[in-house]
Amino acid sequence: MTSTLTTHAAPVVTDHYVDHTSTIPANYGEPVKLFVRERDGTKNGPRRPVLMLHGRSVPALAGFDLQYNNKKYSWAEELAQAQFDVFVMELQGSGLSTRPTMGDHRNVSPAPSQRALLSPNPNASPYTGPVDYPHQLNHSQSDWDEVGRVVDWIIARTGVSEIDLVGWSAAAQQLGPYTIQNPGKVRSLFLVAPIFPPEGRQSAPGTDFGAPVALPVSTPAGAFGYPMTVGTKNGLDLAWRKDLSCPDQREDGMVDIVWKAMMDADPVGASWGGTTPGSPEGLNRIRNSYWWGWNKTTVKLHNVLGHQVPVCIVYGENDSIVNTASDLGLLYFSTPELYRGIPGHQKLMFRVSCAGHQIVWEKKAKLLHTMSKQWLKDGKVEGAETGSYDRDEDGALTLLEE
Repeated sequence: MTSTLTTHAAPVVTDHYVDHTSTIPANYGEPVKLFVRERDGTKNGPRRPVLMLHGRSVPALAGFDLQYNNKKYSWAEELAQAQFDVFVMELQGSGLSTRPTMGDHRNVSPAPSQRALLSPNPNASPYTGPVDYPHQLNHSQSDWDEVGRVVDWIIARTGVSEIDLVGWSAAAQQLGPYTIQNPGKVRSLFLVAPIFPPEGRQSAPGTDFGAPVALPVSTPAGAFGYPMTVGTKNGLDLAWRKDLSCPDQREDGMVDIVWKAMMDADPVGASWGGTTPGSPEGLNRIRNSYWWGWNKTTVKLHNVLGHQVPVCIVYGENDSIVNTASDLGLLYFSTPELYRGIPGHQKLMFRVSCAGHQIVWEKKAKLLHTMSKQWLKDGKVEGAETGSYDRDEDGALTLLEE
């Protein structure tokens, strides 16, 4: 199913709903739709497809195709203007892709500590008993399956043999392992603010990426006893403020602009939250995930990354999410460790000054667009082909120790 939004000028914008058979535990085996927006900037010659994947909590269109200030924050538009055929996908349970049905809104409620946010909008109080589906929604294999379905659909649609992958934040959790398992389908990998847990969950013994436990998972402590969490506009603002340490790092009013885009991608969540009946403030529905297979062991598997598939990493120096304390176990994240763990030499990393985890919506967004275009066109950025660099406010590069 497709619907073309613009046909009179390049790039042509078309919304697709890709058929898929679900492998998430909640609706295993059922037919679902994966939303994909295409911005085809192809003018002459063969098509050059790029697939963009969102992170854990931000709908893809809000992250990659923000329609604000003459589209200056639309990364997808920028790449399409550079004559790439750009595809922006949503995983199941996010944005405009299928949201599995597990009963009424009480039964798909977030963690118990968050349930109060659903009263009075929707009228979901009082709660009686546990939710009907006391498990996480998705897991690593279901995410890899959905990425694989869309990749294969793009390859069939465009007639190419391999595509470029672009991911933000937790998208690294899907795109890294997918690339290692399918190197012949991936031309290059570009990761912005990637989440990488060096001590992340291991795969099942004797496998590269097999599930480590029976799924779905519901632990005695209830860590995975609900299918989703919810985010608030105030929570977005507070988290973003932690990364603001430079004057004018973002434009005024960006929280309002971003939140509206997030709510536009989730009409149901937009009707939730707020303390006044009939006047919702909106809640961002976030999949509760169980991930494995992305850690210091798997990143080296089969010498794919940096050898068969070149990798470029960009992150903000103020990013408080991608680099955490090393004693946090599964929550220990380190972008430099990801760079060091990539086994090949076809790898680049840039730490960008005055930018945070939300760089895609900050004033350095334009720089990010430029760097990705350079990478996709030339396999190098600002003249560099390999190495780890600090990029200061004046644009000077300093080679960092690896």
